[in-house]
Amino acid sequence: MNQPNACLWKESIPGGCHWSGIVRRGTTLRLVDVAGGANAAVLFYNMEEKLERYNMADTLKTQHTFRLTKGHACHSDMGRIFCCISEDTAGWHDTVCGMSDADLIRQKYGIGRYQELRNGMFRSGLDGMLIELGKWGLGRRDVVSNINFFSKVTANSSGELEFHAGSSKAGDYVDLSFEMDTLVVLSTAPHPLDPAETYHPGAISLTAFATSSKAPGDHRWGPSECTRIAENARGLQNTQRLYACGGAA
Repeated sequence: MNQPNACLWKESIPGGCHWSGIVRRGTTLRLVDVAGGANAAVLFYNMEEKLERYNMADTLKTQHTFRLTKGHACHSDMGRIFCCISEDTAGWHDTVCGMSDADLIRQKYGIGRYQELRNGMFRSGLDGMLIELGKWGLGRRDVVSNINFFSKVTANSSGELEFHAGSSKAGDYVDLSFEMDTLVVLSTAPHPLDPAETYHPGAISLTAFATSSKAPGDHRWGPSECTRIAENARGLQNTQRLYACGGAA
């Protein structure tokens, strides 16, 4: 596992739990699928102006893609870039299926209440997200289409979505190199299309480290893999101007 710079901090997120925090620009956040088969539902918000958030439609159409992997960027709804995917061993991350809610979890797995199961309760992705969003003055109206890291979903010849169980293996990781000071909100509840018959979502770990410096003479903004896509280069330029102007605008 290639980790170029010293670790700034680490965090472990058990399956079915949730987390949120600020990741500063110039920092790379590594998400690791600890045991294989995990799902990390993630949303991004501009730390300074939380009305600016991850935009699924712009992210996909500007990069002509249905999935995310190395070389792709995560766009905001203001034409800027939250982060670039600078490394990825899983190779496919779902962008369109959203999160499970309480009704779906109950239908698939039955009732697993906190009173009996404590931290093993059957929590949905949406409920976990809402708990974290509430810590930052956000709520249900701020939930938008999310990324499901480590989950692979494709469309078959009939246009039906198919979940590929076991696509992500133990130790697979994805590096998110941040270009904007970002509120990251995350849930490790099961993917809504996961066919597993029991509630046993996988854990992930988070590691933050300083993003590697560019090579001498390289004046491009952001990882070179991302800037090969013209819309990403423009988005990264917009992000650079945000900080050159000294604030969110």
